[in-house]
Amino acid sequence: MNIKIPFVDLNFQHLPIQNKIHSAIQSVLSQGDFILGKALSDFEKAFAQISHAEFGIGVASGTDAIALGLQACNIGAGDEVILPANTFIATLIGVIRAGATPILVDCHPQTALIDLEAALKFVTPRTKAIIPVHLYGQMVSPLELLTFAERNNLLIFEDAAQAHLAYRDGYRAGSVGTAAAFSFYPSKNLGAIGDGGIVLTTNAEVAQKMTRLRNYGASYKYYHTDQGTNSRLDTLQAAVLLEKLPYLSEWNRQRLQIAQLYDSELAPLISQGIIPIQNQSGEGHVYHLYVVKITEACPISRQDLQQRLVSAGIQTGIHYPVPCHLQPAFTHLGYQVGDFPHAETLAKQILSLPMYPGLTQSQVKEVVAVIAEAFSEQKLVMVNTNS
Repeated sequence: MNIKIPFVDLNFQHLPIQNKIHSAIQSVLSQGDFILGKALSDFEKAFAQISHAEFGIGVASGTDAIALGLQACNIGAGDEVILPANTFIATLIGVIRAGATPILVDCHPQTALIDLEAALKFVTPRTKAIIPVHLYGQMVSPLELLTFAERNNLLIFEDAAQAHLAYRDGYRAGSVGTAAAFSFYPSKNLGAIGDGGIVLTTNAEVAQKMTRLRNYGASYKYYHTDQGTNSRLDTLQAAVLLEKLPYLSEWNRQRLQIAQLYDSELAPLISQGIIPIQNQSGEGHVYHLYVVKITEACPISRQDLQQRLVSAGIQTGIHYPVPCHLQPAFTHLGYQVGDFPHAETLAKQILSLPMYPGLTQSQVKEVVAVIAEAFSEQKLVMVNTNS
């Protein structure tokens, strides 16, 4: 297959600064501080500062950031943690790895973000925390979240894996709750050249415990006060991230412009049942993904539309095709089909279109033109079939 428009293309980010990246890597090689080196501490401080947090603790992955971050917040066995059913499985895995009990709730069908009204029904005396997932690059409303948490005496732990530098209600992603987890998977808005993650917090005790947990639970070398693990963001990865960080705001700005163009180009097709996930954050949405719903009103199915796009050399994705509560690995949690209807409906409808800095106007228009042509041809087939 000849790919004309990939789902993600990182060359736009990497090629202009490849000399800086190579120099950063060479600097680490020369210094030999591969583990917990200077570039790591520099990046931790820089990313925390730009995200309006006080402390940053780099770890090996976004999943570890959730699991260890929750432990650092003293969330564990006997504690219930509320999280949305429509999130990447890492959120759920992180809760389970922390030893806590995950309590899944439904989402808003327009935004795909956690439904706090639905969550209220699941609060019990054992509920200790809520994980708002800032999905697709849009934050859960901080003001609503803070009110919810205060009224129910809950700790807020943000899953900001897709929301680097997102903002809403005057808050940056990572500055709302007690702590927050980010991922630096290569395709993220700020991506490493491998796996990586970070926990942000303004709580000194959480930061200190987090620092121990990622490094075998050691307060200092060979003295272990916590049952930790080995999960440290490599100095090499941190050096690359540090070089890319100054460009993040501009890359996010380009993502927003691309999303706005998609919105404009897709507007004539909304009446035919293709509906973009709603942006309630304005310019604070950083569009890690641009997601539309292929509803029942569409003249063509999602599967057929994806195939038409593939035939035209255009890659798409589905984030995510199976909600957490219906994943085979977690049937022991006791959930079943019908428990979270909005999440289940979205899983059947959503389609992620190409989105990355460097995606051109002509490419966006080509994506939409293929969709419009597929709609038009299918409607013609339906008319002829019914004649």
